Amino acid sequence: QVQLVESGGGLVQPGGSLTLSCETSESIFSVYAMGWYRQVAGNQREEVGYSSPGGYLHYADSVKGRFTISRDSAKNTVYLQMNSLKPEDTATYYCNALFDEGGHKFEFWGQGTQVTVSS
Repeated sequence: QVQLVESGGGLVQPGGSLTLSCETSESIFSVYAMGWYRQVAGNQREEVGYSSPGGYLHYADSVKGRFTISRDSAKNTVYLQMNSLKPEDTATYYCNALFDEGGHKFEFWGQGTQVTVSS
């Protein structure tokens, strides 16, 4: 059973920083693209960004320059460093693992962690 275990959510003031972590197994971490999505109740889940096993990084325009995704292969963990947080960053954040082989997708999700940006 594939597990993505998230941690690090919480309450932070506007302008503050927070780091989310997502740990998985070595077999997933080494071949899957690891990314982050977020969702506000009543809205669609939106992509925040992702990191490929080869090191390619992609970010949504709304977080470019503020959020950074990194991978630690020794810990099979992907991180989302969030700086200059805004109230509109408030959401439940989900870790995602995706492997796409010729259109056949294998995808897994973390349980979600709440991030609230408020004064």
